Amino acid sequence: MFGENAMEQQLMEARASLREARQNTAAAAGAERVGTLGEAADGLLRVAMDAEGRVESVYIDPTLMRGGSEYLAEQVRHAVNAALAGQASEDAGEPMPDLAAMEATIERLQDQSVRQMREISSAITDVMAKLRRD
Repeated sequence: MFGENAMEQQLMEARASLREARQNTAAAAGAERVGTLGEAADGLLRVAMDAEGRVESVYIDPTLMRGGSEYLAEQVRHAVNAALAGQASEDAGEPMPDLAAMEATIERLQDQSVRQMREISSAITDVMAKLRRD
């Protein structure tokens, strides 16, 4: 039979697993954010951005200088926009569930279920005692 201690134990394990998942998710979110690289002019111009969106480096192949300043400026714009688009696509992943809210809900459910199980157990004990007397 599934007693109140077994149910309480399972709910405690579920809460512990959820707490661990929340901690792992928070750590992974910080670790996953990396910089992006945007390229233009067939890779002859590269812009590297860090995880916060700041430009870390710009590489311009010397042969691009022959195209003139307008062409070079246009290629820089393309490379920067490509790097920004790379960051936006990384940030646009599936939304994460609110693990803290889930943990609070499980805690509340655990408290309610343990209380109800005790009430049911007490009622069954009372009924059994009455049946024995009769």
